[in-house]
Amino acid sequence: MIRYHMCERMNNPVEQKVKELVSWLQKQVKEANVKGLLVGVSGGIDSAVVANLIKRAFPDNSLGVIMPCKSQSDDQTHAQSVVEACELSVMTVDLTETHNIMFSNIKQQLEHTESFNEEKEKLADANLRARLRMSTLYTVATNHNYLVVGTDNAAEWYTGYFTKFGDGGVDLVPLVHLTKGEVKEMAEYLGVPNEVIHKQPSAGLWEGQTDENEMGTSYANIDRHLKGEEIPEEDRKIIEEMHKRSAHKRQLPPAPPK
Repeated sequence: MIRYHMCERMNNPVEQKVKELVSWLQKQVKEANVKGLLVGVSGGIDSAVVANLIKRAFPDNSLGVIMPCKSQSDDQTHAQSVVEACELSVMTVDLTETHNIMFSNIKQQLEHTESFNEEKEKLADANLRARLRMSTLYTVATNHNYLVVGTDNAAEWYTGYFTKFGDGGVDLVPLVHLTKGEVKEMAEYLGVPNEVIHKQPSAGLWEGQTDENEMGTSYANIDRHLKGEEIPEEDRKIIEEMHKRSAHKRQLPPAPPK
């Protein structure tokens, strides 16, 4: 019986994938000639998995950055539980005041020129928060000579469910080939706190916001679609439309021919 469990563990595909990703992260740091890695820890499952991976790759040269900015009430608590569980070094940069000053100033100038679009206010507000976090991560990364590690999984990457030059503005994307279900399996293997694993996926853009409500489909359907499995036609259309509409996010800025 003991031999069986040992053999089963050795053949665990999740364990093998973790080892591969840790090795890949170490290779990227060596090739970039930097000292380590950091990640923005949001309190969600994807950043929790990345936090564990970078800690394993660089136990003494890895950092989690918590960046509250009009965040949902539990996000910072969950983020703190993630870094404590994997013993990752952490710093907190509260961006609330910075965001309030910057967004209100921009809005005031737009209103002054009578060009403010109220229908786009919520999206512009949310995207600015994501881009402030990106700028914060790169400022801290420069200080430490680290690379910034992203948290987008395959479902988010395919549908473009990320902010261009925000949470999409990173150096490395270790989870980009993993479905949301595979990320959950990895989180369970890595010992991510249960309250993080089982919370409703949310970008924390506003109170009550969830990823699936905003997208109009579920991660389960996106995962099945990416695997080539059948899903309801309405969901397939939604997913493919998001993929088409977000193509520019996955490409370098277009340039004219020489």
